[in-house]
Amino acid sequence: MYGIIFKNIFILVGGKQFVKVVAQIIGIVAMVFNICSYQQKQQRGIIALQLLGSVLFTVHFFMLNAYMGGLLNAIGVIRAIVFLYKDKLKTEHVLWLIGFIAIYVASYILTFTVFNKQFDIWNAMIESLPLIGMTATTFAFRSRTPKVTRLLGLVSSPSWLVYNLISLSIGAIFCEVISLGSILVGYLRLDREKMKKGDQNA
Repeated sequence: MYGIIFKNIFILVGGKQFVKVVAQIIGIVAMVFNICSYQQKQQRGIIALQLLGSVLFTVHFFMLNAYMGGLLNAIGVIRAIVFLYKDKLKTEHVLWLIGFIAIYVASYILTFTVFNKQFDIWNAMIESLPLIGMTATTFAFRSRTPKVTRLLGLVSSPSWLVYNLISLSIGAIFCEVISLGSILVGYLRLDREKMKKGDQNA
């Protein structure tokens, strides 16, 4: 019975449209994970929630045939796992940083070669924004303090926000706007409170 109902819904909505709807739902759930990450008191909590968000965003973008977005988020999953175990993997070593940035640059090059994006000054600048965002987040993951992670989020999120505005990606725009708000709330609620306590103890 339920199988017939779901089959009729699938036919009614349309195969491709149904996939897009599911993709958007997955994207919304991913957005929630990313937003909540900046409210965590511990560094591992921030990275763990962003890991889950990246996994879902990878599925989301590939379902929408947005392969570059899926690729960058897939790299983000690997990066989050690496930095989640930063002590065991010794992620403070500069080779990790160089390696990830090299992968981001390679993805940037693939945008104009494999994905045939027209190369001009405008596109070169716009496509560099996700590169800046991913690099800032990588530096944030290397940090041992949630405060620095949140501050670097103020570099990453605006970069993605401008890119999403130009790309007219409405869902991603809302994600970054809310993420920016979440970062600021986390800073005021957690970091500023610690600074006040530090002044009182001085």
